Amino acid sequence: MQGGPGLGLLATALLFGVTTIVRWVAGPSPVSAAIPRAHEELLVIGACVGVLLAGLILSPAGKVSGGHINPAISVAMWRFGLFPGAAVAPYIAGQLVGSLLGTLAGLAAWGPVVGRPPIDDTSLQPGIGWSTGALFAAETASMGIIVLLVGLFVAVPRLAPLVPWLVGILIGAAIALLGTTTGGSVNPARQFGPAIAADRLDYLWVYLLAPMVGALLAASLRNALLHQRAGRARTGTGGGVAC
Repeated sequence: MQGGPGLGLLATALLFGVTTIVRWVAGPSPVSAAIPRAHEELLVIGACVGVLLAGLILSPAGKVSGGHINPAISVAMWRFGLFPGAAVAPYIAGQLVGSLLGTLAGLAAWGPVVGRPPIDDTSLQPGIGWSTGALFAAETASMGIIVLLVGLFVAVPRLAPLVPWLVGILIGAAIALLGTTTGGSVNPARQFGPAIAADRLDYLWVYLLAPMVGALLAASLRNALLHQRAGRARTGTGGGVAC
């Protein structure tokens, strides 16, 4: 498994794709005119981003790099024992650099409209009334659920091939369900480039750190569940996690 150019390309493609999708679905366009409500826009954006993400993971570059476009997933895969710890920092660096490059590419392609509301370079902000603590808890929990499900799937040979689509569905659902509250980031790389480009740094540390905390907690829980299941299988008592 190698990162290198393939990894940066994936992150760049993801953020360019996200910028493009948000520009046409939420920005001034015939598409946005046909979708009058924000919740419906988020549903369309979530579906499009989910398909894009699954496609990138399944692409040749995704297969070479392992399909990590999310620093929290890289950390989780390390804690699952499926990814070398020495590669985590280089992967995260590549993901963040690719995020910024993809955002800048989207800005260059679509012009000033990307830098104006409701686009703002696709940077995310929590909804009105959300405190920093509540946002941190929500992003932690959201990423934790995703990592736990992904971790259980990768542990089962017949389910592991479905992981790219599982990730796409879960991220798409997070966007659709959480977009008007937390912003629905659940990916530090998703927020890094847009926040830097739009100079909206107030909550950036939360969007960067909370998913990592969620990934670590969920990975520990997943490992404990699988260890418990393995122990019961050895003693012949049955039960455990159905995975």
